[in-house]
Amino acid sequence: MHVTDVDAVLALDQGTTSSRAMVVDRAGNILALAQKEVTQYYPQPGWVEHDAQEIWASQYACAQEALRTSGIAPARVAAIGITNQRETTLLWDRQTGRPLSHAIVWQDRRTAAQCDELRAAGLNDVVAKRTGLLLDPYFSATKIAWLLDSIDGARTRADRGELAFGTIDAWLIWNLTGGTAHVTDLTNASRTMLYDIERRQWCEELLTAFRIPRSVLPVVLPCTAEFGLTRSELFGAPIRICGVAGDQHAALFGQGAVEAGLAKSTYGTGCFVMLNTGSRIVPQAGGLIRTIGFALGDGTVRYALEGSIFNAGAAIQWLRDGLQIIGQAGEVEPLAGSVPDSEGVYFVPAFTGLGAPYWDPHARGTIVGITRGTGRAHIARAALEAVAYQAADVVNAMEDAYGAPVCELRVDGGGSQNALLMQLQADLLGLPVVRPGEIETTALGAAYLAGLQSGFWRDVGALESLRQEDVRFEPAMPAAQRRARMERWHDAVDRSRNWTR
Repeated sequence: MHVTDVDAVLALDQGTTSSRAMVVDRAGNILALAQKEVTQYYPQPGWVEHDAQEIWASQYACAQEALRTSGIAPARVAAIGITNQRETTLLWDRQTGRPLSHAIVWQDRRTAAQCDELRAAGLNDVVAKRTGLLLDPYFSATKIAWLLDSIDGARTRADRGELAFGTIDAWLIWNLTGGTAHVTDLTNASRTMLYDIERRQWCEELLTAFRIPRSVLPVVLPCTAEFGLTRSELFGAPIRICGVAGDQHAALFGQGAVEAGLAKSTYGTGCFVMLNTGSRIVPQAGGLIRTIGFALGDGTVRYALEGSIFNAGAAIQWLRDGLQIIGQAGEVEPLAGSVPDSEGVYFVPAFTGLGAPYWDPHARGTIVGITRGTGRAHIARAALEAVAYQAADVVNAMEDAYGAPVCELRVDGGGSQNALLMQLQADLLGLPVVRPGEIETTALGAAYLAGLQSGFWRDVGALESLRQEDVRFEPAMPAAQRRARMERWHDAVDRSRNWTR
């Protein structure tokens, strides 16, 4: 198929709380968007699961709906790009394609004790050196081991080569191709705690340490590659799968942060800050992780520093579903804006522990500073401030590790639509916060990657012209006030630490 014979790229965006699909034309315009929620399962405290069959069904339905709404015939789709919630872990039967259990979601903390034991045995240094990560339940390796040990007969079947492991990208590709492709990309592989990011290969030392047979692992490709062809019966015509990246890596690419020193922050269920460090793997520091930012088929590999914050939008969801002080998420901004400040209330939303820069799976949510005069508006404002405080912690740590200041923070995700939150973020960072004209940068990043591989877009330079700035939030808080607020936030964090020990 010649690039002039196609009209659009289809992006599949499988996230923690929903599956989405987007059709993007050559000018970067979104022609259609479809979305379906994904059920969250909490079988025990600290456990979070998804039904992988529901994920596939919802993602396929979204793809069909987006294509139908756009009016673009499948035969005129240049390629599919996939972006996904990372680290979420699944085992399935290679013969039947059926999952052995629910997927264990990235937020899940069931392997915290196992991580403690492995850390005490000295494995953390090996993990950091090879993978750039920290030994934490967040990543896939201990989840895989848990599934192999907990499902009857799973380890024996894995040793016989009957089972496949995948993060959600690999699961979607398997289903799209009818089981002919068991593949992942470099970014998702780099989040498993099993992948050597410098040598860019699976690490035998860590496979042995975690007791994971190599036979379950997918083939690893760059973010732009030929991942397979969809089954003809799915869309009426086969479509090439040409781009894959974990959600935060896709957002980095979609934000145009392709050069060293550029940073982005995505505000969703969690908050994920990523700084492009170019071809250099920065020495680990400040509770950050080092990861592969993105990798192109021409051999270009860009590394990144990342700070993963587990609970951002999840804190707002809790206000809605747990406390029931708002009816829908959009109500939090006017409610929080109805008071000038939180009156000394600090909310640490460590529902499933703390991520960067603390990495404490035993921390739990804490609200401090409550007085008789505290009302729902103060709690709402403290929740928004908590998101901004956490991101500020990460950016400050990044500047220290990278050895240079961040000049601006590019933002995206649903939370970036909250103007009060974005102004708080600029104030607490002392940096401009830049929101693009199109905040769907995660799905756009997947579309851009697929479009590059398929020839729909000529090169990375052609993509830069598609990016437009919407709003620039300038910091207005005095430096002394910013420092005092951050110090008080750190006091609150200290009170949440090590709670479940």
